[in-house]
Amino acid sequence: MPLRENALCCARCGKTLIESDEAAGCVQGVCAACRASPPAFDLARSAVSFRGPARALVHALKYHGAPWIAPVMAEFMHAAILASAPDARPDMVVPVPLHRSRMRRRGYDQALALATALAARLRVPCAGRILLRTRRTPTQTHLGADERRANLRNAFSYAPEAASELFGKCVIVVDDVMTTGATFGAAAQALRSGGAERILCFSFARD
Repeated sequence: MPLRENALCCARCGKTLIESDEAAGCVQGVCAACRASPPAFDLARSAVSFRGPARALVHALKYHGAPWIAPVMAEFMHAAILASAPDARPDMVVPVPLHRSRMRRRGYDQALALATALAARLRVPCAGRILLRTRRTPTQTHLGADERRANLRNAFSYAPEAASELFGKCVIVVDDVMTTGATFGAAAQALRSGGAERILCFSFARD
């Protein structure tokens, strides 16, 4: 299960640029979508591609009650951080939170499990209460990029009492899977409004 290649990808969102001429046409390596609508995060990357063993690990963590595999997945995420953001000096790791109704049904938050394990490897705090999900959103499995962004509009906020913790800080935001980057974008927007200075988003897998 090798790390995803970063050579031909958007410098901002990490989208793979399959064709070399598409990569060459990017302005400073940034894809057209990020130029047209710059995301609130500074960087988004994923450790592996969402297929084969990686898909099985995500499904085990997310749907089959296996949070104990999060540290294994976090090892790949840590390697991805070292490969794509070696200069990062994060102050904290923040998970993309589940809505409380899904948390009750699942019994745990898979992103929090990943964030806790990753924070331990980075030796920084896991700030699991800074980012809040303010409303339950429908599943995004069959939605396109624009629909995902609309679905997640105003879905996150930062805890007001955490503003002093966020101001001027470098934050790593963690989720299990990244597809279009809409979830990371919405989460980063909330953290940015709370004063975070640099926001780096990492998922275990990219679909």
